[in-house]
Amino acid sequence: MADEEKGSSGHQDDDRRKLYRHISAVICFLLTVILLIILLIFLILRPSKPSFTLQDGKLRAFNISTATAAVTSSLQITISSRNPNDRIGIYYDQFDVYIAYRNQQITLPTMIPPTYQGHKEVAVWSPNLYGTEVPVAPGVAMALAEDEAAGMVLVNVKGTGRVRWKVGSFVTAGYKLTVNCPAYLPFEKRSDGSVAEPAVKYQFVEDCHVEV
Repeated sequence: MADEEKGSSGHQDDDRRKLYRHISAVICFLLTVILLIILLIFLILRPSKPSFTLQDGKLRAFNISTATAAVTSSLQITISSRNPNDRIGIYYDQFDVYIAYRNQQITLPTMIPPTYQGHKEVAVWSPNLYGTEVPVAPGVAMALAEDEAAGMVLVNVKGTGRVRWKVGSFVTAGYKLTVNCPAYLPFEKRSDGSVAEPAVKYQFVEDCHVEV
């Protein structure tokens, strides 16, 4: 009698394990189908990367020390981003902006607040980009001083961060975002040959190169 009860209990355990495996397999199958459908919809919609424009900038300080190979600068810019997608939103989870000269960073990164950008929406930010005695390579400091003395400096306003795409209620994983905006900073020379302190607002209206 005891052996019969043990056998019956063993069969019940086997049936229960088979049932659990069957339920797990069905759940995994359904989740896979749902994810494939979402991925298919995402690929059909083909999200386009956002477009950035550097609109203007106000230069408050720009000083180069060739003796110490350091740069002090302060530039407030206005940069806009447009979401070109009809059915896809964009989350900017992290986005830092800074100024570079000849691929060398000359300001501290300034963080843009996390932003959600809806369909066809435009976001506008006006961060202040600055750095005090930022060390650079000696050759970079010399070239920067020469360009400033010549009356024109080409810098790059750069941005790095992560974005996510929103399709309906589905949100993707994060993607790396890089933005590069060229900007020419003009400097007016005084009659004595020195470079005047910048105090005007420059209109750039430059399209930026964007990679996602």
